[in-house]
Amino acid sequence: MYKPIIAVVGRPNVGKSSFFNRVVGKRISIVEDTPGVTRDRIYCDTEWAGNALTFIDTGGIEPKQDGEWQKYILMQAQLAIDVADVVVFIVDGKDGVTKDDDHVAMLLRKSQKPIILAVNKLDTLKSENIFPFYELGLGDPIGMSCSHGLGVGDVLDAVVAKLNKKVIPIDEEKRLKIAIVGRPNAGKSSITNKLLGEERVVVSPVAGTTRDSIDVPFKFNGKEYIIIDTAGIRRKNKIDYTSIEGFSVMRSLAAIRRADVVVYVLDASDEITEQDVRVLGYIHEQGKPSVIVYNKWDLVAKDSYTVNLYRQKLQTDLKFMDYFVAIYISTKDGTRFGKIMETVEYVYNNANTRITTGLLNEVLQDAMFSAEPPSKAGHRLKINYATQVAVCPPTFALFVNNPDLMHFSYLRYLENSLRKAKNFEGTPIRILLRKKSKENRV
Repeated sequence: MYKPIIAVVGRPNVGKSSFFNRVVGKRISIVEDTPGVTRDRIYCDTEWAGNALTFIDTGGIEPKQDGEWQKYILMQAQLAIDVADVVVFIVDGKDGVTKDDDHVAMLLRKSQKPIILAVNKLDTLKSENIFPFYELGLGDPIGMSCSHGLGVGDVLDAVVAKLNKKVIPIDEEKRLKIAIVGRPNAGKSSITNKLLGEERVVVSPVAGTTRDSIDVPFKFNGKEYIIIDTAGIRRKNKIDYTSIEGFSVMRSLAAIRRADVVVYVLDASDEITEQDVRVLGYIHEQGKPSVIVYNKWDLVAKDSYTVNLYRQKLQTDLKFMDYFVAIYISTKDGTRFGKIMETVEYVYNNANTRITTGLLNEVLQDAMFSAEPPSKAGHRLKINYATQVAVCPPTFALFVNNPDLMHFSYLRYLENSLRKAKNFEGTPIRILLRKKSKENRV
C-alpha cells in the first residue's frame, strides 16, 4: 500500500521539527533554538484518523542566504516538495509574515502541490493572530501551538482532507510501475533503454550520470507499464552532500515507495556491498515484490557451479529476505534479458496471491500440530483464527489469546509454513497479531 508523503517545510526556527516530533509521537528530529539545525530530510511513518502517512522533516529554507549548506538545504527542501503528496508550510505566528515566508510561499505556489498553511507558536487560536497570513495566498491558515499541542489535530485533519480530494489518473493507476534501482554503474540505464528499445536515458561509464528519477511509460507484449529509472545509490561516505548527487538516495527510496515491483541491479563482476543489503532491506520493509538482477554476467568466468555460488552468497547476505528471486543477465550480449519482464510479472502475481480462509486455517493448524506454540510464565499462545486481509504484500491477521506470547522464531516458522502452502517467491508477506475477542471466536 502506497503511503502518502507529507513534506513539512518553512524557514528556520518556526517549529517544523517540533511539529514533526509531535505528529510521529517521538523525539526524532533535533529540536534546538538555532536556525539550520535540521539540515537533512528525516522520514517517519505515522497514522491519523485511520490513514497511514509518511512525514518528511526538512531543513529551514533561507532563499537569499549564500553558502554550500544553504544551497543544499534549499535543494533538499525542493526535492521533498517534489515527491510530496501534500505540503505543510509552517510559519511563526509571533513573527508575522516575513520576506522569507513570502519566498517560500512563492516556491510552493509554483509547485502546484496541495498546501496546508500552519501558523505555529500561538498561545491562543484567535482569528486576529491568524488573519495576517492570508496575504501569502495559500488559502485558510490554521493556527496551532506545537509546544502545547493546540491545533495540531486540525492541521492533520486538513492534510487528510487534501489527500481525499487528490485523484490519481485511472490509466496511470492501471499501469504496473517498475523501479530500476541499484548502485551507480551497475547497468540500470542500459536495462531501461533495452526494455524501451531506444536510448531514452543517458548511459555513461561515469558513475552517477543519472541524477534524477525518470518515469517512462512503455508497452511490453501488449501490456502497458511505467518504468522508473533512478539515480545510483552510493555508499554514504562516497556521497557529496553539497551537490545534486547527494540527492540520489532520496530519489531512489521515493521510487521504491511508489513502485509496484522493484528491480534491484547488481554488478556481477563486483561484490555485493553493505549499501546493497541496506537498500534491499528497505525494499523488504516497504513490502515490495522484487527481482534481483545480476547484470554484466558476460564478464564473469563461469563453470557449472557459478550460479550456485552467487545464490549462496545472496542467501548469506539476505537472510531477512530468503524469498528473493535472482536472475543473471547481460545487457551487452542480451543473455537472458527476456527473463526480466517475465520475472517482474511472476513476483507481482505472487504478491497478489490470496489464500482462502479455510486453507489458511488448515495450514496453521498443521503447523501448530507439528510445533507447539510458545509459552511464557505458564501461559501458552493460542491461535484462534486467521484471515488474509490484504495483498501486495500478502498480509494475514492472526487472532490470538495474547500477542505478547508470540516469539519471533515461531512467527518466522508460521511464515515458512505459509510459503510452503502457496507460492510467495519474490514477495515479502506480513503477519499481524490481533488479540482474540468474542466476535472473532470460532
